[in-house]
Amino acid sequence: MAPKHPDPAPDLASRQIRIASIVIIVTMVVWMGASFIGGQIGLPTRYAFLIDLAALAAFFWALVNLYQAWRKRQTMKD
Repeated sequence: MAPKHPDPAPDLASRQIRIASIVIIVTMVVWMGASFIGGQIGLPTRYAFLIDLAALAAFFWALVNLYQAWRKRQTMKD
């Protein structure tokens, strides 16, 4: 007999992983596009660094979320 209230943690971890993956993909595409367009229009270096820092922040956010989802799945195994 299935439990009445299944644990939402596996779904939450899967959702976290999916969102982090989307953030990584979108960040990479936008970062590469912005770098290419910035080079074509002669964007000043300080704006290029700002784009790089924004991309690094998004990657860091995704990495933290992936780590949290991994830890959540590790605690569920035990």
